[in-house]
Amino acid sequence: MDPFALAGRVALVTGSTRGLGRAMANALGRAGAKVAFNYYNDEGTADRALNEFVAEGLEGILVRGDITDPADVERVVGEIGERLGPVDILVPNATCAQPMELIEDYDWETYQRMIDFFVKSPFLLTRACLPHMKQQGWGRIINICTTAFVAGKPVFSAYVAAKGGQVGMSRSLASELAPFGITVNMVSPGWIPVERHADEPQAAKDAYRDRIPTGRLGVPDDVGGAVVFLASEAASFVTGQNINVNGGVTIG
Repeated sequence: MDPFALAGRVALVTGSTRGLGRAMANALGRAGAKVAFNYYNDEGTADRALNEFVAEGLEGILVRGDITDPADVERVVGEIGERLGPVDILVPNATCAQPMELIEDYDWETYQRMIDFFVKSPFLLTRACLPHMKQQGWGRIINICTTAFVAGKPVFSAYVAAKGGQVGMSRSLASELAPFGITVNMVSPGWIPVERHADEPQAAKDAYRDRIPTGRLGVPDDVGGAVVFLASEAASFVTGQNINVNGGVTIG
């Protein structure tokens, strides 16, 4: 038996039609899971992501929904249950714009938006998926965090504060849910350039690469592999952990 095989499992990855989210969804599908791709904006990009996924012979659906809205979260999870089956693997990944500002220049609305995406949304999604996970005595919750929290990245306090809340929630839930056969872990990518970084100067990418012990920038599939591991039976004794996918930037 392949300990990494996910056949028969249903996965929900939020914010999964581009970037790291898409890579995670694709990786879970290639491991055998049926995958619900979630999006809120840009239906064209979402359609292309699902079409390419299905063209590989993988099984998935597209579900539009605002994962910061309690009613929409319940609807999304219910729709997935009807179309694919109840969610076994939950990956809260959706994000919002992440402005970098001096603390004097932030407003509370920006802080609140970060909290909505990185604390409120994982809470709502976890709560909606838990009845099925508890009933079957198996579940995987994989929160996508960030090495910016470990590094205490400056001029980024709104994002880092909210991600810190997500880390704390994940650790507490890991203890609470372990008796039910549900693991809760985190994957924290370093800076891995995706579509939204297309305009970043090459000099900035080179400077970051030069800090990485492995000598290369990460690619989205690096994150996908970590997610598949944590979703699999190979990680059944791993919970409350944070895997930093950054080539060793945070070793020191």
